[in-house]
Amino acid sequence: MLTYVLKRVLFFVPTIFAISLLTFILMSSAPGDPAELMLNRAVGGDGGQASDKLAGDKAYNMLRKRLGLDLPLFYFSFSNLASADSLHKISKIDHRKTLDRLTNDYGNWKEIEAYYHSAKKLELTILDIPKDSSTTSALITLRNAVNNLYLSPNDKVIRSSFAEMEQQVGKNSQLAAASPALNATVDAYETVRQSPTTWKNYIPAVHLNGTKNQYHRWLLGDAPWFSASDDKMLSKGFVRGDFGTSYFAKRPVSTLVWESIGYTMTISLIAILITYLISIPLGVFTAVKKGTTIDQTLSTGLFVLYSMPSFWIGTMMIIFLGGGDFLDWFPPTGVADVDADDPFFTRLSMQAAHLTMPLICWTYGSFAYLSRQMRGGMLGVLRQDYIRTARSKGLNESAVVWKHAFRNSLLPVITIFSSVFPAMIGGSVVLEYIFTIPGMGGLGFHSVLRRDYPVVLTVTMFSTILTLVGYLISDILYAVVDPRISYSKK
Repeated sequence: MLTYVLKRVLFFVPTIFAISLLTFILMSSAPGDPAELMLNRAVGGDGGQASDKLAGDKAYNMLRKRLGLDLPLFYFSFSNLASADSLHKISKIDHRKTLDRLTNDYGNWKEIEAYYHSAKKLELTILDIPKDSSTTSALITLRNAVNNLYLSPNDKVIRSSFAEMEQQVGKNSQLAAASPALNATVDAYETVRQSPTTWKNYIPAVHLNGTKNQYHRWLLGDAPWFSASDDKMLSKGFVRGDFGTSYFAKRPVSTLVWESIGYTMTISLIAILITYLISIPLGVFTAVKKGTTIDQTLSTGLFVLYSMPSFWIGTMMIIFLGGGDFLDWFPPTGVADVDADDPFFTRLSMQAAHLTMPLICWTYGSFAYLSRQMRGGMLGVLRQDYIRTARSKGLNESAVVWKHAFRNSLLPVITIFSSVFPAMIGGSVVLEYIFTIPGMGGLGFHSVLRRDYPVVLTVTMFSTILTLVGYLISDILYAVVDPRISYSKK
């Protein structure tokens, strides 16, 4: 058994690696710019002057460096000879998409990169032109036209933008300062068009990035290439307990998770304990009383409960038991704000009052499913020959059921138990929202809506680890309850 457990634990490593990589790629590919979210600025909101834009870009690029977003995604990448190995250094996602499309169309990255930098210089030149009543409208047109260069790889759109800028510069002498930069950008684009190397798109290439990549930084922390002056930007990595910083709350993810997981795990553990303590004996009882009126009554009642949505039950409980026009038995929402200096039983009673209604909603739906699984397992065992033999020996029914049949009927329940661990930190989004409980369900849900990827990634990884642990414990319990199951080689 020990050998089997060690093998399973070792198997966790590649499994967690594969899941973490897949999750990380999905998170990194999702729409939204984390640096923009953390700086609370809209795309293009860089101010009206070149100095403002440069200052904004400096803060933006420093934040991207602190988050590791200026690094390539993984240790290596498969692409073609035309693809740029430095495209990740372009900070704006929309800009990278446009440059990638241009590279695919023309295959000459050096010329495309020169065109992009020319467009950036043109934008700064336009921002430096003084605004007055005669130039404001034209400058807005020029900025929109430059923005089109960043966002569209289409030749017609690019040429139309150039023509519009040339028209504005030509009819307003105060915009003449932009003419040299505009001509340089037009020339750079013509160089891209006139020197295509599309054949590079058909030659595969591998780009090696070493440990200088986002995944390595997230998983294992920063590598030694950072200088001592960058200590404040260093990341220890997920493996060493550094889960990153929340993009929305701008606080360590570990702090947010620690604040939320206590409520969820408390409710989940109590709910699991109540569910198993009630459902297992109930399943055994209905199996023994199969076909009787009491069996049919209990089965019908449990399925009625199972069919009632938990959010509806929760809402009804708040209305009828949480004060208002009806009974005022329990606090309707929230969690108890207790003082650590209060007596233990005082704190316990306050917490119990707030958790009673959530616990009822968390548990009642599980009774039908779990008890039916226990009932089915018990019925299957009660038909076995050794049970008939035990009865023929004169053993009383209680000994037959609890000593001989019960242990072997637990296998279906143990299988379900393997899914309990990830549920312990997953919480219930709906119930936490209804009862205003600041748990993991609400944290994960709001993090997805806000594109707070470090939080989502952390919750996903913990769920993965707990799922693997749950399966391992289930396998061990199989061998405990059924001696016929052995993981040792014979």
